[in-house]
Amino acid sequence: MDRAPEDQARRDALRRDPYPAYARARETPGLTFVPELDAWLVSRDADVREVLRRPEDFSSANALPIEIPPAPAVLAELSAGIGGFPTVVTSDGEAHQRYRAPLTRGLSPSRVAAAIPFVTERAEALVESFASEGRVELMGAYARRLPGEVIGHLLGLATGDVPTAIDAGYRAEELLFRPLGAEEQIAAARDVVALQHMIDGYVRRRAADPRDDLTGEMVRGLAPGSPEPSRELSMDQRRELVSNLQNLLLAGHLTTTALIGTAVLHLLRDRAQWELLCERPGLIPAAVEEAARFDAAVQAFRRVTTRPVALAGTDLPQGTTVLVAYGSANRDGRRHERPDEFDITRQPSRHVAFGHGVHACPGAQLAREQVRITLEVLTRRLPGLRLDTAQPVVMLPTLIHRSPETLPLVW
Repeated sequence: MDRAPEDQARRDALRRDPYPAYARARETPGLTFVPELDAWLVSRDADVREVLRRPEDFSSANALPIEIPPAPAVLAELSAGIGGFPTVVTSDGEAHQRYRAPLTRGLSPSRVAAAIPFVTERAEALVESFASEGRVELMGAYARRLPGEVIGHLLGLATGDVPTAIDAGYRAEELLFRPLGAEEQIAAARDVVALQHMIDGYVRRRAADPRDDLTGEMVRGLAPGSPEPSRELSMDQRRELVSNLQNLLLAGHLTTTALIGTAVLHLLRDRAQWELLCERPGLIPAAVEEAARFDAAVQAFRRVTTRPVALAGTDLPQGTTVLVAYGSANRDGRRHERPDEFDITRQPSRHVAFGHGVHACPGAQLAREQVRITLEVLTRRLPGLRLDTAQPVVMLPTLIHRSPETLPLVW
């Protein structure tokens, strides 16, 4: 009997609600091997932090493996693209530092602060577009739009290119992590290739005509001494820049989209918390941190051991895959009191929702600001907001960019 559909169903169920598996693993001595994830689960806060502090022993080279290998026809489509280089997420050591440096500059506190007026204006406009309707599907009408517009603004994309880039970002995620039919895979691959060529156009223009945006910062960082208009960037430079800018585009909006969705979901599931936030807007920064801790947008990344190591009393040979579960660490009672309670009044504690160590998310502050502004606008404009109980909320079957599939709201 073909067990593939049954196996896929088990994997999807685990990804939709990984928390029971996390809880069992935290209370089991040593590490737990999870067949559905094909990895040893690193579930406790102390162990997660140890792995993240030891990049020389736990490599990021396979942090985001393709879960469903593309068919030959899909690979043929992707061969027309521009990319294929490691990124800041999938590199170690000096290469990682090189990729990260321009991101750190481009997402510095001053750059984020300068973007706040744009974020606020777009958040207000998006809410205004549905405020009089009495109902909204928040993921499509708002959560998938605001972060895409913000990262597009920071990258210097033309306004007309932003929706295409956002849509292609979701298609890339589907191609990497979701089961698709053959025709859907090919269509998604074509969208990804089109996105890569769009980014390549921006890269080449910024090399010839430098600008003070995030694309320009990446070009200056990865192709220093960019050529005059009479000389072209090398193909390797272009591929490296496209790979890293595509990664930035996806990470820059998919993660924040997920956090907006889960933050609103958990606030509205506990009416008292939502009403308290409306009454006391000063709690919004704490609510952002609690939302990130309670249901991390990025639940886990993979690492591969570079030598034989022992972790939590478990011996791991060289080449062993571990899944570093930020979402589990954030529910560890050894670090957080009442870890399974969503409580915006708790004293914020040091969580790992945005990573830890050298691979900590360089865009964490930008994400926090977008969720903060979202909650400020929604609590002020729509204090009567509530979940549409006629349409149950279902989580996406993924540990990357964990969020509701849809979020129907009424008021």
